[in-house]
Parts: sequence; structure tokens; C-alpha cells
Amino acid sequence: MISERTSVGLDVHARSVVATGLDSKTGEVFKTTLVPAHEAVIDWLRGLPGPIATTYEAGPTGFGLYRALTAAGIRCEVAAPSKLNRPSGERVKTDAKDALLLAQLLQVGQITSVRVPTVTEEAARDLVRAREDVRGDLLRARHRVSNCCCAMGTSTTAGKLGRAHTTHGCGGSGSTSPAPSPPTKPTSKQLSSPSLAGTGSTTLSRRWPPIPSSPPLCTSSGACEASRP
Repeated sequence: MISERTSVGLDVHARSVVATGLDSKTGEVFKTTLVPAHEAVIDWLRGLPGPIATTYEAGPTGFGLYRALTAAGIRCEVAAPSKLNRPSGERVKTDAKDALLLAQLLQVGQITSVRVPTVTEEAARDLVRAREDVRGDLLRARHRVSNCCCAMGTSTTAGKLGRAHTTHGCGGSGSTSPAPSPPTKPTSKQLSSPSLAGTGSTTLSRRWPPIPSSPPLCTSSGACEASRP
């Protein structure tokens, strides 16, 4: 049992705070929904029969409310969500039920509190977590680029990607030469074009030799004419 007269459970969210208070002397129940402003929560708590003890679950909202309540002289405990004794047959979960459960557990002393870090410790923890998130994003981006290069038939050096390993196969900004295009078979019109005659292109003559011309046609008068294709 706690020594305070009123125990208050707070279900804190980003846009609302559902509060439920239990008066241990009269059994009266106080319920309300507040905006997530520390001043509004403190003003409502000061209107309850004192002394007052409050609790809320640790979550993404942080420990700002805990520090504000402690500075205002109100005892507050941050409960560990995994240590709460919830009813086994309770299937419907609402904010009002969560706040009432917190108030009841606080009244009988069944709240397992977490250690609240200092402002410096919380800032260092946020920095470490942000760095780990960025490293995870970088690793996923490298895997995405590596898979893209593998699908296009371009491999990276030693299986690693970096500024020095940017390849033209993936269209990187560090490429020094354009990607080679596959050879295409020239048409007969291109092969018979006069612009290709006498160019000395060994690649073209080796891969696709020109079509040999037909022998000339000679008439009875002795004049010869080249056969038309």
C-alpha cells in the first residue's frame, strides 16, 4: 500500500493523456482526458485530494512528464510495461482501462518501476540509437546497390562497395567510361553502303563480311554490264 491518499494512473499518448484517479479514503474515482501538455496534467492533479502519487508506462513519449511531475513535487513512477499484472481474460483493451489498471496497481504497490536516466544519459542513448539506425540504413542501401550490380552482370571489387568501387555498370557518378553496348548485326543495306567501303574496319569485315557481287553479264555485242541486285 502507498502512503499517498490518491493514486493516479496515466495512459500517455502523443496527442492525449487519459487519467484515472482513485481516492483510497472515499473510494471516489476521477476520470478525464487531457491534452499532452505537462502544465495541463499538473493543474488537474493539483485539484485532486492530496497527497498524490502517479504512474505511467514507459514508452516513446520519453521521461519528460516524469521530470515535470517531480519538479512540481508530485511523486511519479515510470512502470515497466512487461512487468504489469494484466488480467488473463481481458480481451478488450482501451486507454481508460489501462489508466484504471495503473491506478489500482499503484494503490496496492504492485508497480515495477524502471530506472529513469538523466538528461545527459538520455541524450547519449538517443545518439547511439540514431547512429545504429543510420548504419542499418547504409547496410541496406549497399545491399540494394550490390544486388543491382549483380543483376546487371557487374561485380564489385572484393564484394565491397565504396567510393573507389563505383562501377559504370550501375551508373555511378565515379565511372570514367560509359557502359559497353552489345554488338549489333548490321543490315545488308549498311554493308552495301558506299560509306563503309574502304574504311578498313577489321572488326566489321571479320564479324560480318560484305556480300560478294555477282559476275558481270555480257551481251552478244561484247558489252558487259554489272548485274543488278
